[in-house]
Amino acid sequence: MDKLLTSICSSLNLAIFSRQTTEQFRLLSNTPDWLVFFLGQSVANDSVLTHTFPYLTCFMEDAEHHWQTQQTTPLTSGVWVEIDELGNELALEASAFCANGKAILLLQNLGEKYRQEVSHLQQLREGLLTQEKLENEVHKRTLKIKQREEEIAIKLVSLTSYRDEETGAHVKRIGLYAAAMGKALGWNTQQIDDIRIAAPMHDIGKIGIPDRILLKKGKLTEVEFDIMKRHTEIGAKMLHDSNIPVLDMAAQIAFCHHEKWDGSGYPRGLIGEDIPESARITAIVDIYDALVHERVYKKAMCEQEALDLMASMTGSHLDPDLFKVFSGLLPVMRRIRQEVNEIGDLLVSY
Repeated sequence: MDKLLTSICSSLNLAIFSRQTTEQFRLLSNTPDWLVFFLGQSVANDSVLTHTFPYLTCFMEDAEHHWQTQQTTPLTSGVWVEIDELGNELALEASAFCANGKAILLLQNLGEKYRQEVSHLQQLREGLLTQEKLENEVHKRTLKIKQREEEIAIKLVSLTSYRDEETGAHVKRIGLYAAAMGKALGWNTQQIDDIRIAAPMHDIGKIGIPDRILLKKGKLTEVEFDIMKRHTEIGAKMLHDSNIPVLDMAAQIAFCHHEKWDGSGYPRGLIGEDIPESARITAIVDIYDALVHERVYKKAMCEQEALDLMASMTGSHLDPDLFKVFSGLLPVMRRIRQEVNEIGDLLVSY
């Protein structure tokens, strides 16, 4: 073997064998020092490598097929570990291919390169574990922040629930309905969380409406209704300019949830998609929940009757496309209705 090939084999810790029979292999290269211990007396003779390295037994079946099909691209065994004469671990790998019609088997001691790769992979693994721990910690802290925001929202909403006929369960359901629609519309997690907290605050401006109007049992006069309509502006002023996304969305919903698709709503007479989507969603779920639940001033509608009424409102009051999304989520809405009957801790989900 010429000096160049010998130098290459030495630098790469390679031993080159040619297959003589199904089991026997002849060493073509010089014998690397690391291989002498394993081959022993068979160094000068043909070797049965599967006896020396039992790991190769299964690999030889694949290698045999590789050789028979005269493949020139290497087929590798994968890494395995042997113990040398000093008790050290050696990472070895075999490769099978054909060269000039001969079946060739390479054995390589991966040495320091393999240990470096293992160390690098271990560092990556530890880095990923550290990152996962940090992400979990961030998630926990974010969850706590969300829970605090929800508690604040419930406290704010409770200020109005003491003064009108709305219930805590109603405002909780509004948030869950709205979040389900946001998820169906492909909103990101932050937006979904925000609308779940913000939608229940849609009527928070009612805190600024006099009791004689807010609690009146009969029909409001035109003047009284004009005063009642101001709750949208009052709520928006209470919540705007906070630089907190969830409160900014709540202000938007409070201001616009009485706008109508055809422009006949209040306070600004916005038309169609000029109305914020969050407010259009809240309008749909608020009407649904109000229709299918009993209040002191009315009986509950059956769901189908409520849906028929809402369908007649699409194109005028309600966004037709969003109503289709809502209708497709009816099984989800029903589960929310069944589960949320009393005020409690809002779920951080979706």
